[in-house]
Amino acid sequence: MINKLITNIRKTNAPIVVGLDPMLSYIPEHIQKKAFAEYGETLEGAAEAIWQFNKEIIDKTYDLIPAVKPQIAMYEQFGIPGLEAFSRTVKYAKEKNLVIIGDVKRGDIGSTSAAYAVAHLGRVNVGTKSYSAFDEDFATVNPYLGSDGIKPFIDVCKEEKKGIFILVKTSNPSSGEFQDRIIDGKPLYEWVGEKVAEWGAECMGDGYSYVGAVVGATYPEMGRTLRKLMPKSFILVPGYGAQGGTADGLKPYFNEDGLGAIVNSSPCLIRGAVPASICFNVSTKSFAPIPDSLSHNSPVVSFSSISVFSCKIISPLSIPASMYIVVIPVTLSPFIIDHCIGAAPLYCGNKEP
Repeated sequence: MINKLITNIRKTNAPIVVGLDPMLSYIPEHIQKKAFAEYGETLEGAAEAIWQFNKEIIDKTYDLIPAVKPQIAMYEQFGIPGLEAFSRTVKYAKEKNLVIIGDVKRGDIGSTSAAYAVAHLGRVNVGTKSYSAFDEDFATVNPYLGSDGIKPFIDVCKEEKKGIFILVKTSNPSSGEFQDRIIDGKPLYEWVGEKVAEWGAECMGDGYSYVGAVVGATYPEMGRTLRKLMPKSFILVPGYGAQGGTADGLKPYFNEDGLGAIVNSSPCLIRGAVPASICFNVSTKSFAPIPDSLSHNSPVVSFSSISVFSCKIISPLSIPASMYIVVIPVTLSPFIIDHCIGAAPLYCGNKEP
C-alpha cells in the first residue's frame, strides 16, 4: 500500500492527507438539520450528519489529494452509529481510489494487538469465511509497549501489503515529558526512530517501507534528525498550521527525491479557522508561500459552507513543478455561502469574493 500512496502523491503532486476529524459543532447547520429531521437528535442523527459532511469533502477533493485520515475517536464518541459512519467513510474513500490512514493509535500486546491489527488492516475468520472489518490501508500505532505491540501489526502488514505509522515525536506541547527524555545519551524519540527503521527493513515496498513514523511539524530540527535515522520510512506530519508548524519547517521531513512525507491538513479544511498556504516545489524540495501573482488565477473547489480548498499544478504540466493548497476561512453568512456553493465566482489567495 505504500506503493499506492506514492503513486497517488505523484499523480496529484500533493503530499497532503486530509484529516476527517469532524466534531458535530464543525458541521454546517443545514447538514445537521437534514440529518436530525430524519433521525432525530440522536446518536444516529449525529452519525448521519458526520457521514454526509465527510462524503461532501471526499466528493470535492478526491481528485486533488492522495489520501484521507479519519480519526476514530471523533466517531467513537457517538457509539455504534459513529463507528458505522467511520466504516462508511472508509469504504466510500476507497471507492474514490483514496488511500485511507486510520488514525486509531492502537497499541497493546499479544492477542490484543493482533486483534487490533486484524480489525483495522487485516481479515477476521468467521467459520469458513474471512472478512475485512474496517479495512483501512494504514493505521497509526503507539509503540509504548515495545516490539510485542508492534510485531502483530507488522505481520498483518506483510500479509496484506498494508502499512502503519508509529508515533515517534508527536506535535502536542507535552510530548517532551516522555519523548525527549535522555536515555543512554540520546532522547527517547531517537531510540524509537531507530526501531522504526529496523522494523521497516522487514517489509519494504518499492523504495519505501510499509512502516512509517508520525513526527510533528512543530519540531522541525527533530524532524531533520529523524529523517536521517529513518531514510526509508514515510513520515506522517501533523501539527501544520493550527498547532504552529510552518511551511518552511516542513522541508526537513522530505527526502531528496521529493518524497518521504505526507502532511496532515484537517483543522484548516474542516473548521476553516486557520488560513494556510503551502507551495511545494518538487524540483527544489522546498516550501514557500504562494506568490501573489499566482494566487488570483487558480481554480477553487468549495466543499462546505465553512472553507475553501484549492490545489493547482503550476506549469509546465509535463514536469511536476509545484503544488499548493489554499484554505480560506469564510463566514456562515448567506452571501458567503452562496459563493461557496458555486452561486457566484470565487477567488483565492489575497482576493476576497
